[in-house]
Amino acid sequence: MKFLWPQVLLLLLALPALAAAYVVLLRRRKRSAVRFANLALVKEAVGRGQGWRRHLPPLLLVLALAALIVAAARPQTIVTLPSQERTVVLAIDVSLSMRAADVKPSRMAAAQAAAKAFVQEQPSDVRVGIVSFAGTASVVQTPTRNRDDLVAAIDRFELQRHTAIGSAIILSLATLFPDQGIDLEAAIFGLRRDAGRAPPGAKPLSRGEPRRPEARRTPMSAPGSYPHAAIILLTDGRRTTGPDPLEAARMAAERGVRVYTVGFGTKEGAAASVEGYSIYMQYDEETLRGIADITRAEYFHAATAEELLKIYDALNTRLVLERQQTEISGLVAAAGAVLTILAGLLSLLWFRRTA
Repeated sequence: MKFLWPQVLLLLLALPALAAAYVVLLRRRKRSAVRFANLALVKEAVGRGQGWRRHLPPLLLVLALAALIVAAARPQTIVTLPSQERTVVLAIDVSLSMRAADVKPSRMAAAQAAAKAFVQEQPSDVRVGIVSFAGTASVVQTPTRNRDDLVAAIDRFELQRHTAIGSAIILSLATLFPDQGIDLEAAIFGLRRDAGRAPPGAKPLSRGEPRRPEARRTPMSAPGSYPHAAIILLTDGRRTTGPDPLEAARMAAERGVRVYTVGFGTKEGAAASVEGYSIYMQYDEETLRGIADITRAEYFHAATAEELLKIYDALNTRLVLERQQTEISGLVAAAGAVLTILAGLLSLLWFRRTA
């Protein structure tokens, strides 16, 4: 437990002084009782069985004061809470290598089955979006709570050439933050290591549309600090086109968004037959780890369909319940108030006076 105002706890040192004053007061009352000629009459007036009762209300009052002092110090603790207004974007690789059958019935089918299971297990208050990527990235389904629409979007995946991991991250960010005016053309095509022009089919900005430097529009946040959104990226390959995935990860980190990465397939790589051609596939584990580290997320490896399902299940648990540093001053103050009221009620009930 941490305290935002720990100096307030020094007031707890006054409680022993109150206890000492109470003991002194009891001794004075005993001395006054000796003046009576018949002590038996005094005991009968006080009543039997009230020896411990007379001390309970003051004890409760001291505990109440201690609770109120602790509440004033603003305590914080780690609490596991359900996620609120969370949006998750699944960015799934649809490059031709996902057609490989080394994972039965195919890598793509296994990825689709795991994604569907993940979507169905999300609570009703969590929105899910789908981004597919190969040579380019596209939004297959904007964030929604409609599970049927999400499943239908996953079934619409079409395999394409190349792998643009960085584009998938940037487009996922634009999907999470549609009001931030992220300039996709500048962010995606401006970071390309190869030719600076957009690939065929890309829609350029109109001449009258001003370019908005995305970095100046977005305030910096601590990596992993944004609790209401996350990106889950699955790929079985390595970047062959598009922006640098690590640069894209830094864009996510600036917004506090975590990017969980899943490497699908064997770490050593494997040859697979795709459309009659033999393709050697090996995903870039170093880059995927780097993306997760930059955004304060986690990296996972799945070599089989079963492992992929387990990973999605584990991610579901992480995203539905989150551990947060939460201030509990209100709870502690409420406990102090309850103890104060209880002390007063017992004092009135037993002695017809306040504590």
